[in-house]
Amino acid sequence: MSRAVAVVAHGAADDPHAIRNAGRELLSLALIEARNHLLARLAQDESSATARRAALHAGWFQEYWIARHLQRQRGEGCDAAAPRLAGIEPCIDGWIAGADAGLPDAATLRAVLAETLDTSLDLLARCPEDDSALHVYRNALLHEDRLCERLAEHLRDGAPPARVEREPIWLPARRWLLGSAAGPQAGHVPHNERWAHEVAVPEFEIDAQPVSWSRYVEFASDGGYDRRDLWSDAGWAWVEGEERRAPRFVEQMQGGVMVQGRSVEAGLRRTAEAGLRRTAEAGLRRVAAGQPAMHVSRYEAEAWCRWAGRRLPTEPEWEQSACTAGSRGFVWGDVFEWVAGSARAWPGAPAQAPDCLDGIPQPGTEGVLRGASFATLARRRHPKARRFALPVADTMFCGFRSCTF
Repeated sequence: MSRAVAVVAHGAADDPHAIRNAGRELLSLALIEARNHLLARLAQDESSATARRAALHAGWFQEYWIARHLQRQRGEGCDAAAPRLAGIEPCIDGWIAGADAGLPDAATLRAVLAETLDTSLDLLARCPEDDSALHVYRNALLHEDRLCERLAEHLRDGAPPARVEREPIWLPARRWLLGSAAGPQAGHVPHNERWAHEVAVPEFEIDAQPVSWSRYVEFASDGGYDRRDLWSDAGWAWVEGEERRAPRFVEQMQGGVMVQGRSVEAGLRRTAEAGLRRTAEAGLRRVAAGQPAMHVSRYEAEAWCRWAGRRLPTEPEWEQSACTAGSRGFVWGDVFEWVAGSARAWPGAPAQAPDCLDGIPQPGTEGVLRGASFATLARRRHPKARRFALPVADTMFCGFRSCTF
């Protein structure tokens, strides 16, 4: 690849629209970048079982759906039950299914990751340039990008930017095409975005940015965690059961928000010198008042909205704002954002593919997060993207914004 072509390809690798239609050259570059990113995250805490399991899953997923998958060129039309070739590493299936004690050491893991990537790239170089044949490679890239994000959440590495508070934005009523459009140029579209359908969106006012810590502290200081009337039945049961008085990882809210520092190990580590078990601590750090409130559960977001006399935006409202109101100050991508409604398929959605990463949960069981976080790679910052999570989920880099009634 020439220098000029490489520069163009590198730019396209960061483009959330181009990556969905990526061909062999762009996919090869992006897969290498993703693996390097994953290895860099792993190196920050490679003794952690959580980190090693996430990294191992990246190698296993590529091997299972690419190297061992005889029907890989059929893409979403493959038979998931069809026989597969033997694995490069005979223990990998057991590692994936087994307990943490069965995980490989860091050196073995890095060797597995190198070999699985080399095999994927070799097969990709001989792959036809069509959507069906490229599907497994595009899906493997999406999977690895999300694992990198999960490792950032495990490490609690980095923070969203602090922003000056801006006035809410009013948007007029209109018809909106919700979801991603089908067609020959659709490329690799996650299952929960399929397919675009028109909805009526009444006029509404929406926050220009997610709710900041300074605004969230007012809710907590006003007894937000003690007022039963602000919480749903399930939310109040969660507050009492968890004995919550602040979002996850927050240690202090009076006189400034103090959160637990960067996680070196999410659980317990064994020191080589004494064989003792200890919890790695990184102390406390102060967060800027203008940063978005983070690690907020869906229940907390709803309670804050009731306290403020506001509500969570609907998916059409959020998506319309993200796609059309950027020039008016609408900022997204600092944290994932809870929206109103429960996780569901869009009308007319097809049956999910065997390697689907975004399956539709049982009705009413999970909530919806829109947008991206500061840890999300540029190529995954798509305004149509959706994530599903339980209402109690708060280990993600998640927050929320509000609308008027």
